[in-house]
Amino acid sequence: MFNSGDIVKVLIPNVINRGYDYRLVESADIGNFVRVTVMNRHYIGVIVGAGDSGLDESKIKSVIEVSNVGKMSKADIDWVYKMSDWTLMAPGAVLRLILNVPDAFEAVKTEQLYTFNFDSSVKMTQQRQAVSDAFASNDNEAMSVKDIMNIARVSNAVVKSMIKSGALLSADSREIKDNRFLYKYFDTGSVKLNDEQQSAADTIAKALSTDGFSVHLLDGITGSGKTQVYFDSVLRAYNAGKSVLLMMPEIALTAQFIDRFEKRFGAPPVVWHSNLTSARRRSIWRGVACGDIRIVVGTRSALFLPWQNLGLIVVDEEHEEHDTSYKQEDMGNYHARDMAILRAKIANFPIVLASATPSVETLHNVALGKYKRLRLTSRFGGAQLPTIETIDMRVNRSESYKIGDEEKNGNLSSQLCEAIKDTLDNHQQVMLFINRRGFAPIVQCKKCGWVAGCPDCSTSYNYHKHINKLVCHMCGRMEIVPSVCPQCGNNVSMRGAGLERIEEEVMNKFPNARTALVSSDTIMSREALERLVHKMENGEIDIIIGTQILAKGHHFPNLTLVGVVDADMGLFGTDFRAGEHTFQQLFQVAGRAGRGEFPGRVLLQTYQPEHPVIRAICAGDRDEFMASDMESRRAAQMPPFGQLVAVIVEADKETTLKKYCDELSRNAPALNGGKIMGPIAAQIYQIRNWYRMRFLISGNARANLQPIVSDWIAKVKQPANVRIKIDVNPQNFM
Repeated sequence: MFNSGDIVKVLIPNVINRGYDYRLVESADIGNFVRVTVMNRHYIGVIVGAGDSGLDESKIKSVIEVSNVGKMSKADIDWVYKMSDWTLMAPGAVLRLILNVPDAFEAVKTEQLYTFNFDSSVKMTQQRQAVSDAFASNDNEAMSVKDIMNIARVSNAVVKSMIKSGALLSADSREIKDNRFLYKYFDTGSVKLNDEQQSAADTIAKALSTDGFSVHLLDGITGSGKTQVYFDSVLRAYNAGKSVLLMMPEIALTAQFIDRFEKRFGAPPVVWHSNLTSARRRSIWRGVACGDIRIVVGTRSALFLPWQNLGLIVVDEEHEEHDTSYKQEDMGNYHARDMAILRAKIANFPIVLASATPSVETLHNVALGKYKRLRLTSRFGGAQLPTIETIDMRVNRSESYKIGDEEKNGNLSSQLCEAIKDTLDNHQQVMLFINRRGFAPIVQCKKCGWVAGCPDCSTSYNYHKHINKLVCHMCGRMEIVPSVCPQCGNNVSMRGAGLERIEEEVMNKFPNARTALVSSDTIMSREALERLVHKMENGEIDIIIGTQILAKGHHFPNLTLVGVVDADMGLFGTDFRAGEHTFQQLFQVAGRAGRGEFPGRVLLQTYQPEHPVIRAICAGDRDEFMASDMESRRAAQMPPFGQLVAVIVEADKETTLKKYCDELSRNAPALNGGKIMGPIAAQIYQIRNWYRMRFLISGNARANLQPIVSDWIAKVKQPANVRIKIDVNPQNFM
């Protein structure tokens, strides 16, 4: 405990500091949140220790006030600095992830609020539907104009027009109470675990009772009931007085999951995600900080809530690396799964990783004995695994179809079309998977070769038929489709297939089938996804066509056929994880079939039926494939058998970029047992008019690369118009 007048070190949430000295004006302790000023700007910081700057005490500012809103433990402060050391983010940048709700330390604001008028006769446009979904994601609570705009991603003009039309109604301004999420949980007895599940649950329960760090991989096939096993662990930890974080990919936070939670525990979970109002974020943050909220289901940012007495973390779908659900790249590069394990290790409590397709890194740690594996090998309720077959597209050509008088090349083979017809005749549902948005990925002139490309990014435009626009998938820029080639005046053509083209083909070949399209372009919110899920459950959809949004987390009992339109799509990327990610994705997609009383069937269209990934999926032999992939990585000294650090340098001028990278090259250190490669142009050289180059630093598994990289970067003065991103064990190489 520090007394008034003592000098303490305060870490503030900015990207350049490791802590500044301040004088206390009242007693406080390590972990207390305090209000301070830096360069006349107010910050909320945290006391991390005694002052050590050696400054003249007359030059040391005083703390303005000590907050009574929660406190960080010594273990969590250690975690901030350890995470900083690992990711090479500044400690203040890590703290910013925790102190990301500034309203939590302010008096409740009174502002004009509005409610959505569900009885309004106003026609629902896409933007108005987004506003409706924003209210639904916050239990239809009254919202401010600012929250409506931020969550629904609409303009002020849209909100004003909805107020004028009566679609939004004025509500009384009111103070939001901080204790509105104080649920009590208990076992409703609605679920009885089978022997395999109970054994896994008992093993985790034993770990919880010993109050020590351990990592448990809950390795279960799709539909094996992993959720109910870790629900058992959640309740045990809660009943022992501990707080619990249940961390999930964004897309897995569905009504299906929340309903399962409430049926098991008698009350809904407190849910933390990106589409909460500022008042709701404030209430949850303060509730967690004060220890009143002890169970949260959330996305990766929930890891950075100010937890009190955290005693268990569950990371569902721990392998989700290829879609960046757990990989943060906007406010510093870190993998939430790895940082969750680090937090559990420092605070000395168990963590559970749940997955049907664990990552190579996780399986390697199982092999080393660092993690304990708990296997679930049968589907819950007696459902059978689907049969998986390939369609060799070298001999099974796609069937063409007509739009008006125009003959078009198809993408669905006769074998897949016949399977779709049989499934529909049996009044069962079909899923078609293609992980490519839009209608066509390339718009090109066949005569001169011109390709429509984004002027701000070094990528081609994608054609989106639903909006009849060219769209850049990197920066979001849109343009109208040229009527003729701007270089030679000939007609342009659409090359390649996205899910909109598959939709066109399906509607042509199965005109009586009720179809639905699912991608990030058509599903703009979790509420929109829920509407589609309910339609599938109620049998209102016959064929659902979608991207990886459909790959996991959904249970459709009447879905018996899954068709993968292009199983080869991810096999030949430059990323050394390409095979692993493709296997994980296709394995998850296949797992959607046959989860009810009827058996499932999966058909993979491929030009590479002999490829090890395709063979392993068809054989259901995940372990053999992963073992082979691990041996390949071992031979190449790729993670987890080696270390990689990517340094991405960005500048708004190519000359500045080249000059700075040349200076880095001249100052590059010599590595013992490793090497520095680059600089080379990044795979996507230009994004939003910033030019990009990459260095890649490799070392063996025991190499301590972070201090070397940190010292190297510090040697070269960074220009104001240069940005540096450091990514330890990167998940993509763009």
